[in-house]
This record gives sequence, C-alpha cells and structure tokens, in this order.
Amino acid sequence: MEFRLDFTPKPFDIKISHQQKLLLIGSCFTEQIGTKLANHKFTVLDNPNGILFNPVSITKSIASYISNKQYTEASLFYQNECWNSWEHHSRFSHPDKNICLQAINESQNKAHAFLKKADWLLITLGSAFVYELDNKAVVANCHKVPTDKFNKRLLTVDEVFTDLQNLIDKAVVFNPELKIIFTISPVRHLRDGFVENNRSKATLIQAVHQLAEKNNNCFYFPAYELIIDDLRDYRFFAEDMVHPNYAATNYVWEKFMAACIDEPSQQLMKEIAVIVAAKNHKPFNPTSEQHKRFLQTNLEKVKKLQQQFSYLNLDEEERYFTS
Repeated sequence: MEFRLDFTPKPFDIKISHQQKLLLIGSCFTEQIGTKLANHKFTVLDNPNGILFNPVSITKSIASYISNKQYTEASLFYQNECWNSWEHHSRFSHPDKNICLQAINESQNKAHAFLKKADWLLITLGSAFVYELDNKAVVANCHKVPTDKFNKRLLTVDEVFTDLQNLIDKAVVFNPELKIIFTISPVRHLRDGFVENNRSKATLIQAVHQLAEKNNNCFYFPAYELIIDDLRDYRFFAEDMVHPNYAATNYVWEKFMAACIDEPSQQLMKEIAVIVAAKNHKPFNPTSEQHKRFLQTNLEKVKKLQQQFSYLNLDEEERYFTS
C-alpha cells in the first residue's frame, strides 16, 4: 500500500549554475535555503533587511536596493531602549542610533551593488497579513510594540499582484538579466488562526502564479506544497508544530536542487560537500601522521577544484588544510 504521494516539482526551463549570483529575501525559510547554497559555495546575499514576511515590506526593501536608499535618523524610532527601523528586522536595532544607521546603510550599499549583478532573485513570501501604522505605512517588524498600535489586515490578491508586478518592472530595468523565483514559506502562521493562515497562504499562492504566468523571467518553486501536501505529517515539524524541521528542510532542498540547479553544478556540489565535511571533521589526534595525511589529501582536492573552477571561493578551506 502507498501511504503518501510523492510530489516531484517540474524542472525549470532555465536553471541556476554555480557561477551565478543569488539574492534571497523573505521569511526564515529563505535563510535556511540561503545557508545551504552558501555552504555549497554559491555566491549569495541573504536578507539584507533581515527576515521579512509580507509582500509589501519585501517589495519596499528591494525597491530601496535599486535606488540605494540611504536611511537617516528620521527613519528610526526609539523603543525598548533601542533605535529601530520599521523597514528592518530587529537584528539591526541598537542602543546607539549611529551604529544602527551604519549597519543599515552598509547593508543597503552591499545589496545595491549585489542586485545590479545578480542572476537570480529568490523571494519567499510568508504571510499576506500586514500591520499598518496610523499613516497606513506597512511595517516589516513590530519590534515588540503593543499590537493595539497597529491596524492588522489581510491583503487582497490584486494588492499582492500589483505590488510585486511593479517591483518586477523596476527590477528588470535595473538589471535586465535578472530572473526571479517565487516560493511560499511552509512555516504556518497559526497565531493568525488556522482559517486565517490558509486564507493568507491562498492569497499569496494565487498572486505569484499570476505573476509567473505573466512574466517570462519569473518562476515558482513549490516549497509550501512539498511540506503541506507531500510530507503532510507533524513529524516533519519542529516542536512548535509551526516550523519545518531539519528532515523536512533537507527534503525540500533536495527537490530544489533537482528542479532548479543544473546538472554540472549538482556534480560540483557533491565534491564541495566532501571538502566541507572534511573541514568540519574533529580530529581525535591533531598531531598524528594520519591527520597530517588527511589534511594534505584534502588540500590537494581544494587546489584541484580551484584550478578547475576559478570562480570558487575555497580560501577558508585552504587555510584550514594548510594549518
């Protein structure tokens, strides 16, 4: 008997290669995929504003990279003994407003330069619910400000579509070679409510499918469906029953590789994984001849890969195996 249905996403017509640059933005699920790409030595920039969930904040942040917006003291507010930005995650918050601004603007400059040369933009949408201030501005993070200070509402499909389509139009002018992958985060926003979470995800799914159908440079990867409809079991969630666990994330990653990354890069990733695993290996006796041979063998592997693929950055691994 079959107790589950295996879902294999359709391979992309255009696939990611190792030489290309990827900017990832969105929910915490974005950072999990970004970490795996970085560990396999892809050139990535992950969440320059920190974790973002709603499409309005995501489009606003990408537009700010395109224009290379520079933030000032007027952009910040003081709360809980820290200076914060309504457009940034709390990782940028700091008791010193100058340090806060410096971190934000350094990230802006880096994102502007990276996006100009990026080949792929991966956007993971988490929720269609937004929190608005009195002036109707949507915040990216509430920064533990009491919820009665905001108006919470569910975006419509048309609002999400229009906001993202405007962003796509700007991005293509800024970087004509840019290709965009949309995913919906499988993280369940149950604090909104069970019914409300499904309404939110349905809004996002409908909007991004319309975008992928309209724009030749846009693609959809079904991370949400892989967790909710393929695995569809609480054993694939963490203890909070909300976030996919390690096994689930790895499952989605394997499907992502097969559907979105070209075959030569997949083969190269296997060689890189061996070297990275060797670097992370904890020797029983670091002074032994056996360990010295182990270091030398892997150093030769690193140098061989660097000669074959000049775009690979294996400096960290080379330093480790040389030491």
